Amino acid sequence: MTIGDLWDQRISAFLLSPTQFLALSTSESFLAELLRELRNDKANDQLKILLVSVLLEHPTILCPSVSVGEETALELMSVFTHTAQKSINLKCNVMLAITNVIICTSCLASRTKMAEDWLELLFQTIRDTNDYGGLTQQPLRATACECLREMETCNPGLLSQKLEVLHLLKQQETTVLHQSYSMLYTLGLKNAIRILANQNNITDLEFKSVLGGNEGFAWKNNPTPLTLLPINMMVQVPCLPPGLDCKELKSVMSTLLDESYLLTPISQSALLRELVEIVAMVPGLSPALFKSQLLRLFGTAEVELMHATLFMKETFTDSLFTAEDENFLLKRLVGMAQHPLLRIPDKLFYMDCILHFPENRPISSTADESLPVLVTPRLAASLLPTVFNDSATMLCRLNLSCLVHLEADEGEADKGINYLFDHIMALLKIVDNDGSREVVVTSFRALFIFLVHFNGIEELAGKIINKLCDLYYRHCRLAPNLIGLADQIQEHLNDPAWSVKLLSGLQKRIMEMPPLQLTIHNLSWHLKVLKRVAKEAQITQKNTIYLLLNVLINSNLCERGNWQVGNAVLAVCRNLLEHPSIDRVFIELADLLQYMSVHYDEMDIKDHARFYYTLLTNLSWEKLIGVLAKVPDGGRAKERSHSAIMAESEGLANILTVHKTERHVLQLIKAQEITSASTLESSESLDADKEERNWLEVYQEQFQKPGFGSEVTLRYNLTHAEETDPLFSEVFNICLHFELKDSNYAKISDIHVPCVFRDRKPPEVSVILQPVQPYPTTLCVSAVFATQDGRSWHTRLPDVSVSFPEIFLPLAMSPNTCERKVNVFDRMWQSIASANSEKCDISLFCFKAGDESLGDLIKTHFENYLLVEEQNERSWKVLFFLPPRFHVLLKIRQAEDAVHVSIATDNWELLPFVNSYLQSITNPCCRTDC
Repeated sequence: MTIGDLWDQRISAFLLSPTQFLALSTSESFLAELLRELRNDKANDQLKILLVSVLLEHPTILCPSVSVGEETALELMSVFTHTAQKSINLKCNVMLAITNVIICTSCLASRTKMAEDWLELLFQTIRDTNDYGGLTQQPLRATACECLREMETCNPGLLSQKLEVLHLLKQQETTVLHQSYSMLYTLGLKNAIRILANQNNITDLEFKSVLGGNEGFAWKNNPTPLTLLPINMMVQVPCLPPGLDCKELKSVMSTLLDESYLLTPISQSALLRELVEIVAMVPGLSPALFKSQLLRLFGTAEVELMHATLFMKETFTDSLFTAEDENFLLKRLVGMAQHPLLRIPDKLFYMDCILHFPENRPISSTADESLPVLVTPRLAASLLPTVFNDSATMLCRLNLSCLVHLEADEGEADKGINYLFDHIMALLKIVDNDGSREVVVTSFRALFIFLVHFNGIEELAGKIINKLCDLYYRHCRLAPNLIGLADQIQEHLNDPAWSVKLLSGLQKRIMEMPPLQLTIHNLSWHLKVLKRVAKEAQITQKNTIYLLLNVLINSNLCERGNWQVGNAVLAVCRNLLEHPSIDRVFIELADLLQYMSVHYDEMDIKDHARFYYTLLTNLSWEKLIGVLAKVPDGGRAKERSHSAIMAESEGLANILTVHKTERHVLQLIKAQEITSASTLESSESLDADKEERNWLEVYQEQFQKPGFGSEVTLRYNLTHAEETDPLFSEVFNICLHFELKDSNYAKISDIHVPCVFRDRKPPEVSVILQPVQPYPTTLCVSAVFATQDGRSWHTRLPDVSVSFPEIFLPLAMSPNTCERKVNVFDRMWQSIASANSEKCDISLFCFKAGDESLGDLIKTHFENYLLVEEQNERSWKVLFFLPPRFHVLLKIRQAEDAVHVSIATDNWELLPFVNSYLQSITNPCCRTDC
């Protein structure tokens, strides 16, 4: 694997999840590596562009402060300066990255010296008009223009004192980059005028000085940031005082408009919006400036230009557009909304433009959808919906047509409404013939649109209810769609009448169904409908209870004990308990709940039915509502009554609820060093085999087997936390749940502990880790337990940190003689040193230590992993095994000036952790890194 492939993997991992990636490193170290590789002359341009992409995507993660952003930008400027001219693509990407860092880290807002230097460099780059420096520099100049536009957008007025130079450069530029220069100049001009418009007592001299500005960057002209929202008629437009001499500005505007046709549609649209805002702010400029552009804009097929035209119309209304212009533009929109060669999103855009068309003299001033007066049924006849339209187009056309015929004359309205009603019936007929899910969803959305506009026509509304009830009788799977329709209509119209009629009709159809249709599958849909019906105070509920009781008595539902069906029945009962007319069905509901509490073969359903029966038979309706009512966030029930039965009910509710503790109740304390859980052959068979074959070959053979050294067991004592409530002195049935903050370990199984008593020895808990990568990690631990009073509790435990040395394991197949240990260590060291794998690596660590302290240090930290000790030569050989299949070998040698620790490993990514570990254990010995 090449260096480029490694970087590709690392950057892909970072872009996928920066937080998870930086959990194994720091933003400072990763940024330092990026910048170091960018300065590497041996790295190719493609790799460097990949590295720069990180700063384009996440600049604030790697540069969290202004100072870091400034330092990073300076480093990138150095890279930009030293990059060869032929690497134009790389230079463009670095230019974008520098601008991105400067803006996102507030270097531009803070007006640092580095930001000003970068602005000067960008300005010098765009001065090379017409590519006198060579055609290869054209992409660089285009990028520089975009960078300056972005900086001007984020700091309005930055270029307000450079307008004369920008205008001159725009005039001189005759290549395709004329567009970039025009856009940059227009943005700077608009922002400069907006700054003046927000000031008082502007004179002609000040106004003209803006157009003729040729000074430095205006860092202090605009201490208060401007609003970046586009101007529209709903917002107060800042205006310059009337009477200013605008001849020069008018000439500039005319030139920009005359040259606008040379730009791409997107750039034209942006340019026109900027110019519209300028004219709106300068009373001395007439909207008639745009008159010459209207003919071209009316005939455009580009969505961007039509959007700019409508923005222009909303801003200037009849100051620019005559009644004939308005009529023509509206007809143009209607024609484009049905053009066969346009894409569906484009046609939807044009229909939306009709719905929100900015009229010269609007009748309504509300922001709601309201058609312009000129849109008559005759004009919109070609936009009537059909069943052959795609879903989005059909719904949009239906909404438009409903609005048209809602305001039409009586004769035309009746004809149009009948057509739309027939269209709705056709959609429901398709649904009746087993239409797809998309057809069903589209049909119910169409129903909603029609009913919102025409629910007042009782004849049509009644026919729709009958059709829907018949449809449900044949297709009960439509229950969620019907419930959703009833809910939305009720919410949108604030009138339950139509929804109540629909739900009442559905209840009636369910009652009429023969017993053979009440299968378990169908019954689940019917129970959903009846649950919703039970919420309506205007619908009698006695038939619902009779049906439920009849089904339970005359079927085997109770014997089967299906939890889902039982819970659905209880959900209906719960809503019935809150029904205002519960006194009329008291006996029937009590019989139903009592029957379930005795005969339903599922303990949870029995308990809940008994609980509801107790509430029903012992509480008034007002108290019953108080018990069942929930707070808005779905939390615990509201305060109960003080009656004895309420105390009993509250006790049952407490038993069925898992409560949360306010502080830590339990904690895990480290009890013992880790042990391995490898699956190996017996030592006897291995020793016998090693007599015949090389020991290392046998080890490598075992090493390749699945499960070799794959687990690490950490032992902890489960104890009470300090200062816990006496209620938790004795806890039972503890279930410990573990969550990992990274993906370096496999999921940890829950651990069950019978009990923990404060005055007894704490139980030992074994946590089995299965590393994917043997890195340090943190375990988030929570527990669910029970107390003596029968209540269940959930608590969080303090996080458990797993350090790097806790993952070390001794060599699972240790040789049985000193000679063999030396041979094995040397052979493994040689194998790593000569390996071609890019994972293998060798490093060196040095520290100072006295003769006595070194021996103690090795005995303290490396005794379990020590293979060879050579006292005469003052050297030691240590070998760690890190699951799932990595090794770290240490050669420790006492030299005259320091202790040398040579490190070999078959996974170079472990070296930073090994280095940190050695630093931590040698810190009292005055270590020094080599």
